[in-house]
Amino acid sequence: MTHLQLQEILQSGKNSKIEFKASKEKLNKDAFDSICAFLNRSGGHLILGVNDKKEVIGVDENSIQKILDTLVVNANNPQKLNPPYYLSPYVLEIDGKKIISVYVPESSQVHSTAGKIFDRNEDGDFNVTSHSELVTQLYLRKQKTYTENQVFPFVSIDDFKSSLFDRVRALVRNQRLNHPWLELSNEELMKSAGLHKKDMLTGNEGFTLAGVLLLGKEELILSVLPHHKTDAILRVENIDRYDDRDDIRLNLIESYDRLTEFVSKHLRDKFYIEGEQRISVRDHLFREIIGNLLVHREYTNPFPAKLVIEKEQVITENWNKPHNIGNIDPSNFSPYPKNPMIARFFKEIGWVDELGSGVRNTYKYCELFRSETSPTFIEGDTFKSIVPLVKKTTQVALKLKVKQYQRELYSY
Repeated sequence: MTHLQLQEILQSGKNSKIEFKASKEKLNKDAFDSICAFLNRSGGHLILGVNDKKEVIGVDENSIQKILDTLVVNANNPQKLNPPYYLSPYVLEIDGKKIISVYVPESSQVHSTAGKIFDRNEDGDFNVTSHSELVTQLYLRKQKTYTENQVFPFVSIDDFKSSLFDRVRALVRNQRLNHPWLELSNEELMKSAGLHKKDMLTGNEGFTLAGVLLLGKEELILSVLPHHKTDAILRVENIDRYDDRDDIRLNLIESYDRLTEFVSKHLRDKFYIEGEQRISVRDHLFREIIGNLLVHREYTNPFPAKLVIEKEQVITENWNKPHNIGNIDPSNFSPYPKNPMIARFFKEIGWVDELGSGVRNTYKYCELFRSETSPTFIEGDTFKSIVPLVKKTTQVALKLKVKQYQRELYSY
């Protein structure tokens, strides 16, 4: 969250996605009621150091670390939040006072805190534990909306690629030296990541589709989703077919590697000084593009995801559950998590950032990668991203192609 975004939140006031807590010297007792409700409903921001009158009172400097520790420890304690959900609070300063911001995404699971289930609306957090009909509706909504939650009771830990767990631990260690996953067994890590759950409608318990896709062996993935694949295509000289192609039918960790290697192989890099660090603009840009392609995809549909490198542009396509139709405006759009557990896993290993940041980062790095250019995102039954590889002076033809894609989109 930027300083400007925080100012906008303070101006808008408390609503279904914003909750203020004073938390001057310690975390409010009901803070996890709001966290639980955000997870169960549509996500939101918990702002500590602001009272109900939208006055910034600040968190006491000597209490900040204690409150941060309390948030992280309790979020990973199933007796406090079940199932656990790893949160990343951070400190901001406004008007010389410190506040703590906690972004809580919508979860694909139903959570409880201290044995109570909370839901959220414009008026705040509501304990629905004793309302069996409301709880059932909550489970049904999650199950219907998020196919990544599908449980496979006969899948065992041996069906997963063991070497990937060591790599995951190395990646999370780079993000946080004391990350809780570092001390867990492979199966415990899966449970902590929300990739093993009980289906409350059928009573079945086991690893989820999200877990299978993230860390499964190839034979496991193809037995669960025979149509699963991501197509990487180079089409520059031979535009009727292709110049190079990689047919990827692997778990998402290895798919990410293969797509990154394909981009590195066929697109020249451009370096840039960001702050005091020299960065690869190409790697930063396509980290966002590839992450979006893998994370925000409806995997139960057989439509193959594609990354196509052409002479003047890079196109990605994947099947989608649209919440809007048409072009996405980065200055005015509401991001919606398509696969929250997969997104969360990618965030923990440092491959994606906060929900919604991918579009903004793509605009930023696209302009650095090829001067005066902007990407295009088109949402529909298929989600398409178009990254220009030419300067603005040669984009008239590209605009015509975008219009063609839009006509195709509306024809579905």
